[in-house]
Amino acid sequence: MPGGVSSPVRAFHAVGGTPRVIRGAKGCVLVDLDRTRYIDYIGAWGAAIAGHAHPSIEEAVIRAVRRGTAWGTCAASEAKLAEMIVRRVPGLELVRFSNSGTEAVMTAVRLARAATGRHLIVKCDGCYHGHADATLVRSGSGIATLGLPDSPGVSKDAARSTLVIPYNDLATAEAVFREHGDAIAAVIVEPVAGNMGVVPPTDGFLGGLRALTAQRGALLVFDEVMSGFRVARGGAIERYCVSPDLVTLGKIIGGGFPVGALAGGAALMRMLAPDGPVYAAGTFSGNPVTMAAGRAAFKLLNGHAYVQLEMAAARLHRGLVSALSDAGEPATVQRVGSMLTVFFGSTGVRTIEDARAADHGRFASFFQAMLSRGVHLPPSGYESWFLSLAHDDAAIDATIAAARAALVAMREQPRPAHS
Repeated sequence: MPGGVSSPVRAFHAVGGTPRVIRGAKGCVLVDLDRTRYIDYIGAWGAAIAGHAHPSIEEAVIRAVRRGTAWGTCAASEAKLAEMIVRRVPGLELVRFSNSGTEAVMTAVRLARAATGRHLIVKCDGCYHGHADATLVRSGSGIATLGLPDSPGVSKDAARSTLVIPYNDLATAEAVFREHGDAIAAVIVEPVAGNMGVVPPTDGFLGGLRALTAQRGALLVFDEVMSGFRVARGGAIERYCVSPDLVTLGKIIGGGFPVGALAGGAALMRMLAPDGPVYAAGTFSGNPVTMAAGRAAFKLLNGHAYVQLEMAAARLHRGLVSALSDAGEPATVQRVGSMLTVFFGSTGVRTIEDARAADHGRFASFFQAMLSRGVHLPPSGYESWFLSLAHDDAAIDATIAAARAALVAMREQPRPAHS
């Protein structure tokens, strides 16, 4: 396998060393081939909100597998999960399932262009929307980690169809619309950025994009593959009270299985085939096993669950801030719900440029010190940490204790060059 991985974000290029190969996981604990245990803050990049191998999800999956893994035709579980989604999120009426967030975004872009008759897409620098050509332009996450502003193989025509603005910069968005407004089909944005580390929207940014796109006849697309049903029961749409035209979903709605979805109002969504002319398909879309796992996960995510997640994340946030302060380590901890990032050498991150200016060499030292103490963080300072319902007080307190010990050890080592 290239680089020994199936996805570059799993590599340790940004932090050094060799990725741990996992043999199993339970709750909030990963176990590698040497049977070393780690408290897990990757959480399948946000998908494992109930924790790994939750009994309710396991049972639902086993029942589904016994009925068959894929049929290539309709399953009742698709409609049932779609109904659970639209009940949670204001403004959503119809759902089209896919197999990944990348596929969902591809469909959203195609649908936006068809609905408006325009060709330009606006995205924010540092927001990641999958690896399709139209959105793989100066994106964050793995691309930023590898130091590649975009990817070779993305055609110049594809890049020219995407306009890039800074995240949290409404003034630049307005300027772009003044120059290109008649050609802009949609603005796509992570309402809570999670692929340059956790960066919340500034006051008025999302609402301003909503007003701007509505005024100029463009669509607003929220990419909630990461934030959907994690930052609130109804995702960022509920948390920030801003309703986009379309929303892309993934991660949590699959209960630990591959999934993506596009959702929106009925008038727009009925432009998709077979109701309309916009084509989007997939043999395994709406897979019955994934649908069963997703439904089981949703049943666990009641009001109490979000209180539990908030309390655990707040406890970790406070503990990390205290540990960093006591160690005299310049850093900021940014959190939205159960998503969190530590930016070393920073007093606050609002844009990808702020994120790039953080001390990623210092993060690499912290990552290795935490790993050696049984805590597995995402292997990049550009990523979000994810908590789950399985992260109890004991796991959080063990993490804080490991952080304190790691920071003490880092003080005693030569400081790497800022990178």
